Amino acid sequence: MFALQFAPVQGHTDAAYRHFHSQVYGASQSYYTPFIRLEKNSVRQRDMKDLKSELNQNLHLIPQIIFRDKTELKSLIDILKESGEKEIDLNMGCPFPLQTSHGRGAATILNETLAQDVVEVIESNPDIIFSVKLRLGLQEPDEWEKLLPYLNKVNLTHITLHPRVAKQQYGGSVDLDQFDAFLQESKNPVLYNGDLHTPEDIEETIKKFPRIQGVMMARGILGRPSVFKEYSEGSEWDKNSRIDKMLEFHRLLFNHYSSVLCGETQILSKIKPFWEYAEEEIGRKAWKSIKKASNISKYQTAIAMI
Repeated sequence: MFALQFAPVQGHTDAAYRHFHSQVYGASQSYYTPFIRLEKNSVRQRDMKDLKSELNQNLHLIPQIIFRDKTELKSLIDILKESGEKEIDLNMGCPFPLQTSHGRGAATILNETLAQDVVEVIESNPDIIFSVKLRLGLQEPDEWEKLLPYLNKVNLTHITLHPRVAKQQYGGSVDLDQFDAFLQESKNPVLYNGDLHTPEDIEETIKKFPRIQGVMMARGILGRPSVFKEYSEGSEWDKNSRIDKMLEFHRLLFNHYSSVLCGETQILSKIKPFWEYAEEEIGRKAWKSIKKASNISKYQTAIAMI
């Protein structure tokens, strides 16, 4: 079955966002938690709270972890196993310097010792289903060639590959030739991630790479939350239909935050990121007004402009 995967985005895709997205658009996709990491040798409580929220019920939710060495990797897996998790995604592709400068995320691609450790840890946890999230490299687009032989030694549900290097962040062009080379050499199923925004983008990617087993999206869904639903139905929705559903989704999320948070500042800080990637969908005038809104009344006026 072709996999539709909703990648995590810090500050956006919390338990409430995932819950109401699934409620409005259906649960055809798998969701991932924002990456869970160790802080002062223990898991951040907010990460575990998000993972164990009741709002995650009835979702296929996969916890994602980020690590810099074998000790961190084993500790995180042990903690998640103790909490009852059976499936874990290894983030070896995060491009942000705050993580790569500490040897995590995309920096792990060049760590041959860690690659050997990853194989050993996966093989020593046969009761856990593992997947991996990757970039092509940290600095150069062929650096994946050093890591893939190790990943080919283990059985993964999939490897999700974003065909950029970390230093690009999300700018510049994707390297489709390197993606194709990776696809040909991987012994595990491969999912495509990067620059997908519409159902047509998904279809075009499948035409280019018919061997892929699925796609992963993040910012594309934040900008157009209906995109997987449209793809599953086999037809693009008109803009009015997309906006109507998006406003319904927003209303549910806004009402939830209003019920659990205290004060306008807290509510606005949680709900305004909902629109961060939706400028093209809702129009620049409404998008700018939402961004500038300093209280709930001005915010609601801006929403009415959509």
